[in-house]
This record gives sequence, structure tokens and C-alpha cells, in this order.
Amino acid sequence: MFITPAYAQAADGAAASGGAASFLGFLPLLLVFIVFYFLMIRPQQRRMKALQASIAATKKGDQVVTSGGIVGKVTKVEDAFVEVEIAPGVRVRVVKATLTEIVNPKPAND
Repeated sequence: MFITPAYAQAADGAAASGGAASFLGFLPLLLVFIVFYFLMIRPQQRRMKALQASIAATKKGDQVVTSGGIVGKVTKVEDAFVEVEIAPGVRVRVVKATLTEIVNPKPAND
């Protein structure tokens, strides 16, 4: 007997405020996405943009690390490839997109 009137009252109240209730249910998901964007997505985009800029500015004499972990010195730069000296007299061509880090970029005033 107590369940039926309470259930009927809750149904009438939910029907009257259906738009507000659905928005309040969606609000926590929206807040979580905003927090993830500012704490994870945005900093990662900044790091990727800085890495792409440093790869585009790679020049002869820079020391680089490839995605395979090979460390070497740049001896020749082309549009899509970089020639890297990994040992004295040993040079390999590497795709620029596989560079993950420029270890010691030379200062611009040298």
C-alpha cells in the first residue's frame, strides 16, 4: 500500500521535470571530459606540437633518438628522411617521423 502512492508521485514528478533531470544526469560526464581535456589531452597536444617543430628544425650536427632507441648524429637532412651516423663511418637513413627526441640541439648563435 505504501509503495503504490510513492511510485505514482515519483512518476508524475519525473515527467514534469524530464529535461532538467536528463541534463543533471549528463552534467557529471561533461565535467569529467572537461577535466580530462585540461589535465591529459591539452598537455599531450602541446608536447606533440613542440616535438613536430623540433623535428622540422632538425639540422646537420644535431644528436637525435629514433623510436627504435638508436642514438646518432645527423649528417644529412632531406624532406622526409634524415641520415644519421650511429657509429664512426656507419650511416643510416631514417624517416623523420620516427625521431622521438633531439638530445642536444645546437644553439642558434653558434
